[in-house]
Amino acid sequence: MTSVLFFGAKLGAGAVQAAHLQAASLDLLGEVTERHKLVHGVVRHAPDVLLCELARPDAAFFKLMQTLADAAPCAVLLITTDADAEHIQSGVASGVHAYVVDGYAPQRLRALVHLAQARFQHERGLRQALQDATTRFEERKVVDRAKGILMRARHLSDDDAFRILRTASMHTNQRLGQVSQSIVHSALFADGVNRAGQLRMLSQRLVKLYLLQLAGCPPQRLGTLLQESIQRVDTNLALLGKSLSQATFGDLVERAGQTWARLKQALQAPALAASTQAIDMLAEQLLQEAERLTAALETSGGAPPLHILNTAGRQRMLCQRFAKCALLGPPGVAAMAEAQAAFGEAQTYLQQVPLGTPEIRRLLEAAALGWQQLQAGSAELQRPAGLERLAQASEELLDVYEQLSNQYETSMQMLMG
Repeated sequence: MTSVLFFGAKLGAGAVQAAHLQAASLDLLGEVTERHKLVHGVVRHAPDVLLCELARPDAAFFKLMQTLADAAPCAVLLITTDADAEHIQSGVASGVHAYVVDGYAPQRLRALVHLAQARFQHERGLRQALQDATTRFEERKVVDRAKGILMRARHLSDDDAFRILRTASMHTNQRLGQVSQSIVHSALFADGVNRAGQLRMLSQRLVKLYLLQLAGCPPQRLGTLLQESIQRVDTNLALLGKSLSQATFGDLVERAGQTWARLKQALQAPALAASTQAIDMLAEQLLQEAERLTAALETSGGAPPLHILNTAGRQRMLCQRFAKCALLGPPGVAAMAEAQAAFGEAQTYLQQVPLGTPEIRRLLEAAALGWQQLQAGSAELQRPAGLERLAQASEELLDVYEQLSNQYETSMQMLMG
């Protein structure tokens, strides 16, 4: 039996009578006479049809129907004496499925209820079809993005990338769009962790280059590396601000940007030994802010491989920090020992994790050799060739870990989350 909830003046005060509903074999669930109780009444009774009787429906009623359509949609039949064309348009637009003017008769009641139900079902079908089409369109865009990520990261063809997505979809019993969304999500956070990790490294590299400049290393080469590093910080901060959620990470990116603005200004002044301490303090502040951002991204990303990427990325910072502290002399001895211990521990961890390819293993072997060269250079700083050896070894080791971080970022384990 079709269930009905009545809304209007008290049932029987107008044309609609309880007896008419009974005669039409309609199940009356209840009646609501106050507007502010209507939505609650519909949610509570869940009727098949809401039967409204109002002499002159107004804008507030139509707004209420729109709220009802959003919160608890059901078929709506309105019986009224108002033949205003604008009101009829407002009624249909707000979710009234049968707008009956001066035409109510007891023998027509059941047919009118069925009309409202039929239009409601038709409208719901159209909405569902639109939603399905929208979902398919959005999923197609996500699939295309995921294919592009796989193609760039793993140098695959379009067909091979799609084959990987389809295989993953079958193995995980997920829709293609869900698997694709997971890859887009993983790639976003992997890129964020890598870029935030670069900020950590660059904070230490810039001070190292500044100290090398003061120590008399070739100024032309150092000037090029300094400008390149400054540009990388600017680029990474801009891309992180654009790609990351402003609400979630905006404050962390902004704080790093503010510190960087002060450090950048100090670095662009003529190099002076007296400025070293102030520059290093700003670099340490940028390092801590980049650490917080990287940790937040790793936690929010939720994929275990992000920790491996973060660890590899941190090695870039530690090798630059080790070189910087060696150049600082006695004031940097304690921090140099801490960096040495942290680097060795992380190197052991990376060699033991299961995430690996022949290229990753090759790079880890090169990193171990590069670390030995850097340590040897730091022990020879009192000799003329020692400074150049330290500078060269720190840059070569940095290049190895840059490649290694990129390998981890684009690995299939990382992209598949």
